[in-house]
Amino acid sequence: MADRYLHLTGTAPGRFLTRRLGLPQPARLRRWTVGTPTLEGPLLHLTAGRSALGGTLAPVLAATGLTVTEHAERPAGIVVDATGITTAAGLGDVHAALHPVVRSLSTGGRVVVLGTPPSPDDHHQAAAQQALEGFVRSLGKEIGRGATVQLLRIAPGAAASAESTLRFLLSPRSAYVSGQVIELTAAAPGPVHDWVVPLAGRTALVTGAARGIGASVASVLARDGARVICLDVPQAEEELIRTADRLGATALPLDITAPDAAARIAGAAPEGLDVLVHNAGITRDRRLANMPAERWASVVEVNLDSVLRTTDALLDAGTVNRGGRIVATASIAGIAGNNGQTNYAASKAGIIGLVRSLAPRAAAEHDVTVNAVAPGFIETKMTAAVPLLIREAGRRMNSLSQGGLPIDVAETTAWFAQPASSAVNGQVVRVCGQSLLGA
Repeated sequence: MADRYLHLTGTAPGRFLTRRLGLPQPARLRRWTVGTPTLEGPLLHLTAGRSALGGTLAPVLAATGLTVTEHAERPAGIVVDATGITTAAGLGDVHAALHPVVRSLSTGGRVVVLGTPPSPDDHHQAAAQQALEGFVRSLGKEIGRGATVQLLRIAPGAAASAESTLRFLLSPRSAYVSGQVIELTAAAPGPVHDWVVPLAGRTALVTGAARGIGASVASVLARDGARVICLDVPQAEEELIRTADRLGATALPLDITAPDAAARIAGAAPEGLDVLVHNAGITRDRRLANMPAERWASVVEVNLDSVLRTTDALLDAGTVNRGGRIVATASIAGIAGNNGQTNYAASKAGIIGLVRSLAPRAAAEHDVTVNAVAPGFIETKMTAAVPLLIREAGRRMNSLSQGGLPIDVAETTAWFAQPASSAVNGQVVRVCGQSLLGA
């Protein structure tokens, strides 16, 4: 559904009116297209104090495709290396680096602050590095003009593993991701022979792929070179086949809650899966006092229990190949809660628990990463059915003052899925325009 308010604020009368009334003035986001695959403008590289990365960062920034400079009048992106900040006083160096240049950032620009994980053995370093999180989340809420701000924590020795993440965060692909804290491990990146099709030669399965977010995820993975298997319930078979045919993919009509679901998935991927995307989900909204047991159970079964069951079975059987990626779909509702969605919020919070617990073990035992996307208000048929005033509130209650698109969730999923994203593990990244609700 079209966002008429966003269209209005893109006109001169609309800008005048909303400015006079003190209403939000969202900037139209610039997303990835074939003709505009990168940000337009230079990348400003600044250092707050002394870097802990030495000379390892420069070649990684150069690999993003942006022109890296230490001086720019109108940068498209700003990277501030704050990895050497170890004291409260050192935080002044972050202010000194960004204060003179933040106003010059281009509309729709990117700010990425680099930090290190807070140390359990040095409470001064931990305080200083944790302070960067509050700084980044606040700057993301005030920067405006469609710009985004992230904190990327790089473990010692992990700078070389940051390329896929910096490529994503410093590109139009991350248009609806802001205010996020992403922590990298020191895992070595897998090879990418062609960044135009980073998933070439890999097989991906997407559940709930007939329509909406799932269809968009399948489309982006196919665009990035993957052989895609689209899975959805038999009741959606006609739409599923249309989606698969459009992408040159394989359709697998299957109820993910079926007892033999994992075995049938394995049969559809005889050479194994390199990417497993758990996107299928349902809602059965009602306040707890009015919610019968069957409405509760059906949501938890589809959204959480089936994910746990099939993930365990596919890992144990070796169907998810070594070097593989598992991406599950959580939700901002699982972080902040939502009125009338105790069942849905519980299931999506459960996904976050799954990711945080399984990720280190899956990496150690199977060489597989496990991450989650947590969408906020995304423009789909489901949100189009929401009453007008609630829908408008959902669109405006984030730092970008607009709803996201299915492609935003898909681009984040594709970043997780890349071979070079080995260091991205156990992360839950909100695709919500930095929702004003939740942590």
